[in-house]
Amino acid sequence: MAESDKVFAGSIPDVYDACLVPLIFEAHARDMARRVAALAPNDVLETAAGSGVVARMLAPLLKPGTRYVVSDLNPPMLARAAARQPESTGLHWQPADALHLPFGDASFDVVCCQFGVMFFPDRAIGHAEARRVLRPGGQYIFSTWDEIARNGFAACVTEALAEVFAEDPPRFMARVPHGYHDPDEIRADLRRAGFEDVEIETIEGESRAPSARDVALAYCQGTPLRSEIEARGPARLEEATARAEALVARRYGEGEVVAPIRGHVVTARR
Repeated sequence: MAESDKVFAGSIPDVYDACLVPLIFEAHARDMARRVAALAPNDVLETAAGSGVVARMLAPLLKPGTRYVVSDLNPPMLARAAARQPESTGLHWQPADALHLPFGDASFDVVCCQFGVMFFPDRAIGHAEARRVLRPGGQYIFSTWDEIARNGFAACVTEALAEVFAEDPPRFMARVPHGYHDPDEIRADLRRAGFEDVEIETIEGESRAPSARDVALAYCQGTPLRSEIEARGPARLEEATARAEALVARRYGEGEVVAPIRGHVVTARR
C-alpha cells in the first residue's frame, strides 16, 4: 500500500466529512451503532474512526458508564471527529495505529471498525490486535465495501479518471476502499488472527447526493484519491473533478443522483 493511501490531511478531512460521509457512510454508521449498542458493552474501542460518524451515532445509545475509546491513525481526522462530537461522559479520543494498539490484553467487550480495515497494511495483524484487546466472549464488528463494480458512484468516478489520465489511471478506489471484498479472503485473515466464529452479512442499498458535483467532490477531493490526482498534475484536480461530475451526471441524471451501494458487515467472536 502506498503511503499516500493512508493520508487524510489538509482539506481532505473537511471535504470527507461534509460530502463523503452523507453520501456513503451515514446509513452504515446507524447500522453499526445499532449492532454495538445492542450488545450493552461496558467498554468499546473503535479503530480507524475517521471523522467520527459512528461515534456521533453510537455514543448516545450506550448505557451510562460505558467507556468508549475512539481512535484513528490520522490526527487531523480525529480532530475533526472530536470537534463535531457533542459532549459525552465516558468518551475518549486516542490517536492509535490499529496494528499496534496501545491497550492491554482483554480491555474491551467490543471492537468496531467502519470501513477502515481496507487501509490496514497487514489486515491479519490488525484483526489479531482487535482479538488481543477483546475480553473472552467479546465481539469484533467491522464493515468493508464490496467490489467496486457493485458500487455505482465509486466505479463511475474511477472510470472518469481513467479517461483523464489514460496512460496512468488513478486506482486508489479499486485498490484500497474496494480492495478487500472477498469473503473467503476475509475469513482466512480472521482465522490467521485467531478467530473461528465468524459471520459475514452483505448489505445492499442506495447512495444519494444532491448533485453529481457533490459526488465528484466527495471522491476526488475528500479521499486520498486527491493525492493520486495531484501526483499526476497538481493543476489538474479541478479538471479531474469536472470530468467525474460530467460522467456521473450523464449516467445518473441531473439534480439528485442515486446509485447502488454494497458492502459487508463482519462479526467475529473471541
